Amino acid sequence: MTKILFICHGNICRSPMAEFVMKDLVKKAGLESQFHIESAATSREEIGNPVYPPARRKLAEHGISCEGHAARQLTKQDYEDYDLLIGMDQANLRNMCRICGGDLANKMSLLMDHTDHPGDVADPWYTGDFEATWQDVLAGCQGLLKELTKE
Repeated sequence: MTKILFICHGNICRSPMAEFVMKDLVKKAGLESQFHIESAATSREEIGNPVYPPARRKLAEHGISCEGHAARQLTKQDYEDYDLLIGMDQANLRNMCRICGGDLANKMSLLMDHTDHPGDVADPWYTGDFEATWQDVLAGCQGLLKELTKE
């Protein structure tokens, strides 16, 4: 089983979008039993909060539910527990390394590294553009799933 943890600053916009998009892609591919997928934050600001309403609406537009999500913070133990820790931007990656004590096992990457246009997933908390974030998250998750299911 491949264990994936998506990570952003607050765990209320980008990382839960990635979590639930990836769960949806995996389910549609009939691969649910092969993956464990969750998300977390690098900060403590939103701990316990649900997915931010505009992000929840964007997921719902595509028939994806994020019910039951509560933001949580990344821990050093997560590095041991997950096979892949995937951040949304460079600041997330720096904070992931700080929290986990580095990336000795080379488990960390950025979501957009799994596409043909690497870079950061823009934070819709600041941009207000949840559609652009949706497009990036979808492309990143599709690319990641393609990599993980290559024979």
